[in-house]
Amino acid sequence: MDAIVLLREDHKAVEKLFKRFEKTGDDDLGGRRAIADEVLQELTVHAWIEEQIFYPAAREAAPDTIDHILESIEEHHAVVWMLSELKDMDPSDERFKAKMSVLMENVRHHVEEEEQDWFPDVRKAMGRNRLTELGEQLEAEKKKAPRDPLAVPSAVGK
Repeated sequence: MDAIVLLREDHKAVEKLFKRFEKTGDDDLGGRRAIADEVLQELTVHAWIEEQIFYPAAREAAPDTIDHILESIEEHHAVVWMLSELKDMDPSDERFKAKMSVLMENVRHHVEEEEQDWFPDVRKAMGRNRLTELGEQLEAEKKKAPRDPLAVPSAVGK
């Protein structure tokens, strides 16, 4: 599978989780916790594969996208930090739902920028064969990627 297609599929999977979270009632704390845990894992793995594999390859193939890549890394930092806070937060905490809402806003903004502003430039620069090869690398790295947000370098300021 092509790397950009794989990343977009990740984006769609997380968006589905967001919509499920938004439909939960205030009394469904267990449901909110379960969905938040899924989001935490999906986004941690996604940030990891982008930062370890995709962003360096994109930077090499399309150097003009460097500003987008650097901004994306900073957006990851903010998202992964929120994930690390949500990880141990009780869903009955009055800030839990609010923190998830801010997380969703940030991720949706990040996804929109990636998909609209710079994925097309990366696709053009890399071509089908390179994107397919990169997609295989991303798929393999997903299996090894950390599930703990604090293991993602952007979360700890590396």
